[in-house]
Amino acid sequence: MLCLNYFKNTFLFAFLSLLLGGIPIQAQILPGAQQTEQYLPLLQNKKVGVVAHAASEIYTNNSATHIIDSLLAHRIDIKKIFAPEHGFRSREDNGAIIKYEIDARTQLPIISLHGKNKKPQPEQLANLDLILFDLQDVGARFYTYLSTLHLVMEACAENNIPLLILDRPNPNGHYVDGPVMEDEFKSYLGMHNVPIVHGLTLGEFAHMINEEGWLNNHLKCDLKVVKIKGYTHQSAYDLPVRPSPNLPNAKAINLYPSLCLFERTVVSIGRGTEQQFQVYGHPLFEGDFSFIPRPNFGAKYPKLEGEKCVGKNLQNHPRLNRFELKWLLEAYAQFPQKEDFFISRFAYLAGTKTLEEQIKKGWSERQIRDSWEPQLSQFKIQRKKHLLYPD
Repeated sequence: MLCLNYFKNTFLFAFLSLLLGGIPIQAQILPGAQQTEQYLPLLQNKKVGVVAHAASEIYTNNSATHIIDSLLAHRIDIKKIFAPEHGFRSREDNGAIIKYEIDARTQLPIISLHGKNKKPQPEQLANLDLILFDLQDVGARFYTYLSTLHLVMEACAENNIPLLILDRPNPNGHYVDGPVMEDEFKSYLGMHNVPIVHGLTLGEFAHMINEEGWLNNHLKCDLKVVKIKGYTHQSAYDLPVRPSPNLPNAKAINLYPSLCLFERTVVSIGRGTEQQFQVYGHPLFEGDFSFIPRPNFGAKYPKLEGEKCVGKNLQNHPRLNRFELKWLLEAYAQFPQKEDFFISRFAYLAGTKTLEEQIKKGWSERQIRDSWEPQLSQFKIQRKKHLLYPD
C-alpha cells in the first residue's frame, strides 16, 4: 500500500510524541503538502514526477494520506516516482543500493535515486512537465536527502523542468553549529560548504543552492516553494512518521547530528537495537549501561553484532541546542586502542580532516569549537539571506 497510515488521529500524534520523549506536534504548523489549494492548480494538465518517501504524508483531523494517494485522488497525471536513500517506503538499510521497480498497486514506475544513478537522467525526465519534491529532512549536512535535492535541482535546470518543493519543518532548525565542509571532502555525504547543522528547511536550502550558484555551470533551477504555515525556526515539531529506518523518534532525530560521527569510528550508536541514535557504546568501554546490537528493521548487519556494548544511554538527555562534541571526545579518551578508533572516511562526515587530528592531539572541546571560526560565523551571515521563516 502506498498510503502508510501510521497514525489515525491528531490526539494520538500528540500522545505518542509524549511517550517518545518529544514535544507534541503543533497543530498550527502546516507543512507545504497540507496546503493543497496552493499547489494542485499548478499540477493540473501536467505530466508530473514526484520525489517522495514514507514520510511524504498529508494529515487531516483524523487521517493520514500519502502524497501519491492524494495526488491520484485529485486526478493528477503522475508519470513516475523518484525515491531517495532508504527507498520509497523508507525500509532499506543505510547505504543500500536500491533497484528500480513498478508499484504493484498503482503500476507507477519507481526510479531509485540511490541505485545506479543518484541524479535523474534526461531519459527519465523526457516526458515530464514538472517535478514535485516532498521529502522530510532532519537538518544535518550528511543526511542524504539534501544531496538528493541538489541533484534533482541540477537535473531540472539542465532539462528545463520546473521544480515545486512542498516544504516541511526542520526538526533541528533551531540552531546552526559544527565544522564547515571543506572542498576536499565534498561527496554525496556533503555537497556544500555548510556546517554539520545548517538550520535550514529544504525549501530554504534550495533557495541557497540556486542563489549562491552551487549548481553545475551556475545554472538556476525554475523553483517554487510552497511555504510552511505557522512555522519559525524555534518551533518544536515532532515528526509523525520516521524519515528513515534508524530515526524512530524525536530524541533520535535531535541527537542524530551529534552522534552520526560515531558511524566512522569503532563505536556503535545503537543500530540493531530499538534505541538507534540514542545510545552509544563499545565492548571495551566500562560502565553500567549496555546493549547488544542484533539484526533488525533498518540494520541487517549492525556494527558489533551480537557483542555486549558498554556505554551511555542518552534517551533522557535534554533537547540539544548545539552540535554536541563531548561524547566523541569522551569515547576516544576511554578507548584503549587509540590508533584503531577512527575508521576510513571519518573526514567525509566531519567535513574536515582537522577534527580527527585535533582529537588525536588532545585538543580541548573549547579549542576545537574556536577553530570552527570564522567560517561558522560567515555561514550564519550567508544563511540569513535565504531564510523563508523567522529565526
